[in-house]
Amino acid sequence: MFRDPYGRTRSAGTFATEREAGRAADRQEDAVAQGTWIDPTAGRITFEEYAVKVWLPSRHLEVTTRAGYQSYLRNHFVPYFGHMRVARILPTTVQAWVTHALEHGLSPRSIAKYHVMLHSVFARAARDRMIAYNPCENTELPKVVLKKTRILTPTEFESVVAAMPARFHALLLTDIETGLRWGELVALRPRHIDFLRGTITIEETIVEVSKKDSPTGQRMIVKPYPKNDQTRILHVSQDLLDTLADRIAALGLGRDDLLFPSREVAHGQPLSRGTFNTRFWRPAVTKAGIDFPVRMHDLRHAHASWLLAGGADLKSVMERMGHAQIMTTQKYLHTLPDADIKALAAFQIIRRRGDA
Repeated sequence: MFRDPYGRTRSAGTFATEREAGRAADRQEDAVAQGTWIDPTAGRITFEEYAVKVWLPSRHLEVTTRAGYQSYLRNHFVPYFGHMRVARILPTTVQAWVTHALEHGLSPRSIAKYHVMLHSVFARAARDRMIAYNPCENTELPKVVLKKTRILTPTEFESVVAAMPARFHALLLTDIETGLRWGELVALRPRHIDFLRGTITIEETIVEVSKKDSPTGQRMIVKPYPKNDQTRILHVSQDLLDTLADRIAALGLGRDDLLFPSREVAHGQPLSRGTFNTRFWRPAVTKAGIDFPVRMHDLRHAHASWLLAGGADLKSVMERMGHAQIMTTQKYLHTLPDADIKALAAFQIIRRRGDA
């Protein structure tokens, strides 16, 4: 017999001699002293019970992140791992899930994203001394092939605006000039605009989740701070300020009304991303003759790319976009179609200068 980390008496097993039993107990006590002891009964819990009832409730997560994790568990992990005991899930089991997911249509990028969460589940189980190691370590993931991002040009953007119903022109013009995330864009209110200083303050966001994953049962949840908890103040053009002033006056919006509600009325409800994409954005992109996939979110990418192409420095663009890391901003360098041509022209200018 030996005592576990909680002081409870445990059996080290049954042996043929007292000496063997004593040695086994000594090994267990050494493991307890070194902090490497694993409770053999703890790992009997199923993956579903541990992930859903222990791991997820213990995490301090944003609403959208928690909703995403609940969706991943429900759709990808519980159907495969749910009935298995945590201690019986081996690296080969995780590798088999990767193969299964790939065969059933998940992209390499999605598999890599989901694997990060799965790794977190087992990392917590290892810290809880339920398992000796994380079975997600050294998993062979399918290669993610990075494709060059195609960014809307200013001319293409204007063609999309022309194809969009007039009620959404102000929304598109605001997004292209500010690079806001969708939740930040639809959370804008007149009180966020300083017409004297020519700025817009980003201090709220609206997140949209499915009702089954919402903690309040509501699809639209207003958060009093944007992503990364960073309030931002953006300078905008006088043309945009005039457009927004006309909109506020035409709709009779109060200080706390939404600028871009689902219906063109004061005190309107938040505009749904899914509804906007299906009914308005995609038809407008098709009508404009854009021959490559373009999401509404790509206006944010276009904003950053246009800034960098126009000579703005990385640090300023990073702060304007609300990026937590400058590496995120760097990916927008050289994304316009003629970026490589301009780079070659710059090279030739210097080369000719050297010849002269």
